Amino acid sequence: MERFSVKNQKALRCGYTTGSCAAGAAAAATQLLLTGSAPAVVRLPTPKGVTLFLEIEDAQLHADWAVCAVRKDSGDDPDVTNGMRIYATASRIPSGIEIDGGAGVGRVTRPGLACTVGEAAINPGPREQIRQGVERAVRENACHHGIKVIISAENGQEIAKNTFNSRLGIVGGISILGTSGIVEPMSEQALIDTIRVEMDSRWAAGERDLLACPGNYGRDFARDTLHIDLEKAVTTSNYLGETLDYAIYKGFSSVLLIGHAGKLVKLAAGVMQTHSSYADGRQEIFAAHAAMHGADRALVRALMDSITVDECLELLDAANLIRPVLASIGTKIEEHLEKRTRGALRTEFILFTNAHGELLRSAGAVAALKRFEESEG
Repeated sequence: MERFSVKNQKALRCGYTTGSCAAGAAAAATQLLLTGSAPAVVRLPTPKGVTLFLEIEDAQLHADWAVCAVRKDSGDDPDVTNGMRIYATASRIPSGIEIDGGAGVGRVTRPGLACTVGEAAINPGPREQIRQGVERAVRENACHHGIKVIISAENGQEIAKNTFNSRLGIVGGISILGTSGIVEPMSEQALIDTIRVEMDSRWAAGERDLLACPGNYGRDFARDTLHIDLEKAVTTSNYLGETLDYAIYKGFSSVLLIGHAGKLVKLAAGVMQTHSSYADGRQEIFAAHAAMHGADRALVRALMDSITVDECLELLDAANLIRPVLASIGTKIEEHLEKRTRGALRTEFILFTNAHGELLRSAGAVAALKRFEESEG
């Protein structure tokens, strides 16, 4: 696909979604069923307004059904589904258009997702794309009966192990996704949407207190040190602000953030998107708070020159400033969380590093932990 977007001063090639693959394969399979001939390339309009020309692979015509595949192209976006083939099998039915999932496409087992329990994990946007693709093929070939389409995914059950599907209650394969039909490389919105889907699932399960971690470090720490299971925690990545905003929108009562200090200490400066390409400020935070507690110029300079949070902590420990500095950092984190949530959400936090263990927890973190321990019990 020769469409590009610019990210971090680089031109990155766009791709197309599993939803577009499924729609293209469905249109081609329907044409093959009705005419006996599969197109080499299928033309597919997308919700984004971009028209795709998708190559058709592995076309097969049988007595009562036809099948075609489209190979997923994620462009320059890192995606575990890149290169897999999405298949569509078309067969005749008396009337209407029916869409279901086959091998390698997951089934929804928990409420709160875009698909209802029991349905194939084919999201509403892709379902509509598939429907429109089949309708065009039916119309162009003057068909007077209905079509049933089964969408399947090559090696989908295995590939799904590298996604969040099992945690969301989607079993047996991947999800067919994509609201726009186009994959924007390194799409922030796609990551935020994934976080929101996890939160929707927790809400639908009746949870009102949310456990959140930026990444796997927090999961390991919670399991090994705090002795709580974070299988039900939402992975926020760098999008702490977006997570808090959506928690308020959904109506959650509280959020407990557990994370490495390298991420969460940035909250003390009001940084709610913690990727280093947006903002860092870790050294500046430690240096400023150390200066407030009497650090001399040499220590402030050493903190500013530090590479890691652990290095900052070692310098503060040697100067007997680690306790007051962490305490004042904790106060600023509380202030910025309160400012972001405007009192609509109780926010608690626990910060740690691998080398130093737990560094800092908010006043209500113990009570929050107890709620999660009780829910686990």
